[in-house]
Amino acid sequence: MVLRKEVFEASYADVMSAPEHMVAEILDGELHLTPRPRRRHGKAQMRIAVGLRGLHDPEPDDPGGWVIEIEPELSLPRERDGKREPVVPDLAGWHAERMPETDPDRWRIEVVPDWVCEILSPSTQILDRTKKLPRYAHAGVGHLWFVDPLARTVEVYRLEGGRWVVAATHGGDERVRLQPFEAVELDLARWWFAAPPEPEEGEP
Repeated sequence: MVLRKEVFEASYADVMSAPEHMVAEILDGELHLTPRPRRRHGKAQMRIAVGLRGLHDPEPDDPGGWVIEIEPELSLPRERDGKREPVVPDLAGWHAERMPETDPDRWRIEVVPDWVCEILSPSTQILDRTKKLPRYAHAGVGHLWFVDPLARTVEVYRLEGGRWVVAATHGGDERVRLQPFEAVELDLARWWFAAPPEPEEGEP
């Protein structure tokens, strides 16, 4: 007789019962809980949103054309069976015509974003790179950024033929125009806390 090990997949009830100070996601049936971001992460997240303001909250001379949200709960299909699971990027953006302002009180979003941004930390970057990156590709997200506040870098990816292609990498105090937001110039120096001073020669 062959004994089969029963596998219990996480459900949305597990997400709803997660502690308030944790971000809950389900990836391939497994519940992932991550702590709320620290200040280094939060500053980058806020400054990116502010830098893109002319796209999602435009003044008369701004380009506009986007809806950008912080930590939205996306409902994305998984590759093996199409079952939808909750995934929470640090930021996500949609072309405005794809995201009409209807049902604003609904927290789960099934419209696939045109862009997502994940801000890396030592505790989340493995999950971001090994689980969420392929999930975003399968769902058809067009562009993705990995922002590393410790390394002070941003990696820009573009989806081509279902695969991620590195479009650009930047860092430090560069002023850049990044896909898919070439309409605005971003000052990367505003995303980071001040770098620690370099040790003097001979110091440990």
